[in-house]
Amino acid sequence: MKVGILIEEIFDEREFIYPYYRVQESGLEPVVIGPESRAYKAKSGWMARADVAAHEVKATELAGLVIPGGYAPDRLRRSADVLELVRAIDEAGKPLAAICHAGWVLISAGVIKGRRLTGYHSIRDDLVNAGADYVDEPLVISGNLITSRGPADLPVWARAFVEAVTKSS
Repeated sequence: MKVGILIEEIFDEREFIYPYYRVQESGLEPVVIGPESRAYKAKSGWMARADVAAHEVKATELAGLVIPGGYAPDRLRRSADVLELVRAIDEAGKPLAAICHAGWVLISAGVIKGRRLTGYHSIRDDLVNAGADYVDEPLVISGNLITSRGPADLPVWARAFVEAVTKSS
């Protein structure tokens, strides 16, 4: 089973690497998806390459989708192809994991209104103004949506996502 992990410039490498290897260790296949199929630079300067561009991926090919944080979500939300993929994953009820600033992508995809979730404290107002029920907790699961606040929450968030993917498939 393939699991998508989104990437864009200025991604948080911890929030990318940690779920990547948890997914892989679980016997699932991580597929790195960017607006384009190319290399992207993390906040630290570390580089990672997108295996495919978002327009090349269909939600039916994925068992779930991870949206890491950093400042990449502000760039990811500008891609119509990325937003279409996020919406399709959500509409299919497949596990959709977002951490830290990734809530910006969820806002732009229009998938948070009336849902309980969390994210980095600085985007709380953005989430609330978009109609979410924001709570400050390490892990919030609302249907297929799995959210956490930041790097300190990586273990509980990645575990919940992998469990959701393996149970739903």
